[in-house]
Amino acid sequence: MSRSAVIHRVTTETDIRLALLLDGTGKAEVATGIGFLDHMLATFARHGLFDLSIAAKGDLAIDAHHTTEDVGIVLGQALREALGEKRGICRFGQALVPMDEALVEAAVDLSGRPHLSWAIVFPVPRLGRMETELFREFFAALAANALLSLHLTARAGENAHHLAEAAFKAAARALRMAVAADARQGDTVPSTKGRL
Repeated sequence: MSRSAVIHRVTTETDIRLALLLDGTGKAEVATGIGFLDHMLATFARHGLFDLSIAAKGDLAIDAHHTTEDVGIVLGQALREALGEKRGICRFGQALVPMDEALVEAAVDLSGRPHLSWAIVFPVPRLGRMETELFREFFAALAANALLSLHLTARAGENAHHLAEAAFKAAARALRMAVAADARQGDTVPSTKGRL
């Protein structure tokens, strides 16, 4: 059975169409109007081995905030829908990813409870057209809408580009592990409660 979702979300600030296939090959077609965000989302798809298509139109004449946050919202909604009842998954995932001098750790629990723990400080306020504070907004929206717990921690790093890229790669690798099938789980939900 295909673990996938297609979401179309329209507000007065953004219009976003997103398609996600969890068991993909890492293909990405991303157009948000924010070059650096597109690069990060393509990286996320590649390292998570998710097939991801995003077409987003937002009020970029104001700034990149609404588009970035809303892409996180829609990606989180798609992830939650694609996982369904979360039967037979590993549930937990972790990754420690170096990017030259930067080192970022990600840990995820597909718990059904939204939480983001963020410990990354960027040395500059912008990367291209994108404010670095928006990376936290993206991951907060993703965690809240996917109903997952996500910890992202920079263990080292001085270059903002490297820190951001290591964060997206680490999050993708951790999610790839968490959504993977666990043969020993069978068709059960990995929780003593019987649901996530």
